[in-house]
Amino acid sequence: MCEHGCFCSLHQTIGGSVFSPCTGLHAETIMKKNILSLLGSASQDAFYSVVPCILSLAAGNSKQSVLVDLDGASAKSLEASCKGQAEVKSPAVLGQEVESLAGGKNFLLLVGHTGTDLTHLENDAEQAAAASSPIFFLLDVKGASCTDIVRKMQSVGTIFASKGAYLLGTLLFGCDLTKAEEDSLQKQFGKKGESPLYFLGDEKASEKAFVQSVNTEELVTRLCSDATVMGPNLFEIELARKARAVKQKIVLAEGAEERILRATEVLLQRKVADIVLLGDSDEITTKAQRFGLDIKNAEIITPSESPKFDDYANTYYELRKKKGVTEDDAKKVMLDPTVFGTMMVKKGDADGMVSGAVNTTAHTIRPALQFVKAKPGFSVVSSCFLMCLADRVLVFADCAVNPNPTAEQLAEIAITTAQTAMAFGIEPRVAMISYSSGSSGKGPDVDLVIEATKLAQEKDPTLVIDGPLQYDAAIDPTVAKTKMPDSPVAGKATVFIFPNLTTGNTTYKAVQRACDAIAIGPVLQGLNKPVNDLSRGCLVADIVNTVAITAVQAASEK
Repeated sequence: MCEHGCFCSLHQTIGGSVFSPCTGLHAETIMKKNILSLLGSASQDAFYSVVPCILSLAAGNSKQSVLVDLDGASAKSLEASCKGQAEVKSPAVLGQEVESLAGGKNFLLLVGHTGTDLTHLENDAEQAAAASSPIFFLLDVKGASCTDIVRKMQSVGTIFASKGAYLLGTLLFGCDLTKAEEDSLQKQFGKKGESPLYFLGDEKASEKAFVQSVNTEELVTRLCSDATVMGPNLFEIELARKARAVKQKIVLAEGAEERILRATEVLLQRKVADIVLLGDSDEITTKAQRFGLDIKNAEIITPSESPKFDDYANTYYELRKKKGVTEDDAKKVMLDPTVFGTMMVKKGDADGMVSGAVNTTAHTIRPALQFVKAKPGFSVVSSCFLMCLADRVLVFADCAVNPNPTAEQLAEIAITTAQTAMAFGIEPRVAMISYSSGSSGKGPDVDLVIEATKLAQEKDPTLVIDGPLQYDAAIDPTVAKTKMPDSPVAGKATVFIFPNLTTGNTTYKAVQRACDAIAIGPVLQGLNKPVNDLSRGCLVADIVNTVAITAVQAASEK
């Protein structure tokens, strides 16, 4: 529970500066106070029966409504449906007046094209995303089976994801489903309450029927509260938006792997990054055609046929000849797509690299450690996981690379992890985790954390850091008041630095499973340029997220 006395998932808002006391994470670019888009695949009657219901909720919270007709051709009908509750404006205002129309006492409602097909949905979703407006979606399902609804929802989800649009909730009209079918749809598409489904039997939503079908108390809270949370869905949308804004070139070393190819199509559709695929060009093209994938905008490079192959091999030879590497050795090594891709990053021909869907972590990381090297002033490369919980995003480190870091290395890990957090919009409050809080415990393990905390503060005096802290004191405000009442971090930590790999790896997996969290990573940090590793069990969505992370990292280093 948060300071509002309820679970934070009920406090997602269409909200102002949108600062969450729980996460310290800003989401101005996704949500602005008092703005909502009403889009759908539904009849005009359905649309116009919901409009006054939404406006009534806004009026009940003392909001003056302004309505924008994205269709541009139905202003008179829309104005009639408002029953005097809102002023109707044309889409032209979106380019110049959004800031003034959505804020203070104003509530801005964008209304999309009517009709049961999805012809205009891409454009409407793009307009909503450009206006930083979340979407309340209307779907006419009269006469549709549960399977038909699943297909339609999947199509809608693909469109919204490609535009970086955030779905606040979906109202299904004309439902004739069993409770079991409704529960199944809610589980599949409701995103654990982040984007709930509401079921309405009638095609026309009278205000009474709307109130009965929709949890209006929750919706009002989400429309008008001053607090919000960054759940997994919103974080992934914001991550993709950040990557699109900086548009980096990312090389994928395992270009012929099916999951890589499927992720490439998604990345190109969403314009997350410019993609380079490494591998046999004929094999990659043939597989993409077999799977029905559109990857025509990806650059495909066969390392042995690249005009830069000899230059790369010679660079590798010069960097590694003191280690006994010969020119012939260098050429053989450079045939490996992971080494070739890492050299592309080293030479500035790519901004970052992702590998590991097939290769081991050691195989992915080794070339980066050999010649991309650690940042100036740092001696250690480490890893972190972005832990997307239902109501916040936390950063855990080191969970994958350093078994037993020294105090100096632990201090560096704390600083680089704080920098990673900032790159992804997370305000870093760093907790140095131990089995003891403050001066309550003794022993070499506690002394290590005390020394690391001191060194980190000396190296970066601006860092908000405290330790040693037990995990419960770091994350729980109630425990913090008892154990560490004067700590600037206890009870509100966003970055958790574990004393060794056993603790870090075990904790991230425990939280991932026990809290059903999404763990994005491992994200390598401390390198001069970003190279990131995938799990060999990764899904397409994991690859998409990792590429977006790599792009954001690359841009933050420039």
